[in-house]
Amino acid sequence: MELYFELKTLQLKETFSIAYGNYDKREALLVELSYLNCKGYGECVAIDYYQIDLKKFIVRLKEVKTLLENQSIIHPSEFFNFLSTMNLHPFLLSALDCAYWDLFGKLENKSFPELNAISSQHLVESSITISVADINDQIRKIEISHWNRFKVKCKGLHKENIEKLLRLNRHVALDSNASFTDQDCLWLQENEMVGQFSYLEQPRPVGNYKILNKRSAANWMADEDCQHLDSLEELLPYYKSVNIKLMKCGGLTPALEMIRKAKELGYKVMIGCMTESTVGISAGCMLAGLADFADLDGANLISNDYASGNAIENGKIILSGKPGLGIGLREL
Repeated sequence: MELYFELKTLQLKETFSIAYGNYDKREALLVELSYLNCKGYGECVAIDYYQIDLKKFIVRLKEVKTLLENQSIIHPSEFFNFLSTMNLHPFLLSALDCAYWDLFGKLENKSFPELNAISSQHLVESSITISVADINDQIRKIEISHWNRFKVKCKGLHKENIEKLLRLNRHVALDSNASFTDQDCLWLQENEMVGQFSYLEQPRPVGNYKILNKRSAANWMADEDCQHLDSLEELLPYYKSVNIKLMKCGGLTPALEMIRKAKELGYKVMIGCMTESTVGISAGCMLAGLADFADLDGANLISNDYASGNAIENGKIILSGKPGLGIGLREL
């Protein structure tokens, strides 16, 4: 098996504004694992509020390159166990795990859903993100969009904006990226109308969730609070839903385990993403058959996508049906 990696710059179609900051581009690390004539691809991106340094990841890949290349082809779950001995950051672990699933499926000539008995029928629709902006601009974007589901980013709570969004009678979710106060959360969960929002994601900074009441009308959804399997039981009294992202938890292999556990505990599950190319989004799409919600618009937000694979068209998740994760690279 051979390992190749390369830094990429993802250019955004427009400035992406959230409570954490404004972004015009994202740096990505493409990972390729190859064997015989097959190539598998994975990706991770630099997210500043997760303190990701892709240059450190490259140093680490160089350190483990020989170990990886000497590894024989085994089942992906065994390969993940092998990766887990290397003390890799979850973002880098995810890139390698996804690349190996893509490679393994191509070698077996089977898609990820086939290998894991995941139904590809009746997939949920993905939302598209509406960046932080003046509420009238956000509403205008929703009204002219061909998508059906929207995740509206907000920086702090403005009650009149909440009322305007509710009057749209559309499938709208709120994501404050931890910018709500305790008082904001109390107001929201005491307002029965808030139950009309699909979900309210990560309202408070990490660890500050005990103000939340899952028995209220609000469908509180954990994002940064829910990083790995051990989070699920601890968050159960407070959140109704969890956002599972491959980079947060370490890839497809642990994501499958997290989804199973979350469902057992009664959570609604969303498969989420960051600002990724079709490499990362194709991997997330593989889990859509297990999800109640999807937020997989990352590749739709960039102008220089360097990959082909599974796609999101106006919210509809379209699986290629190709072996592995169905990922290929294209010339730009």
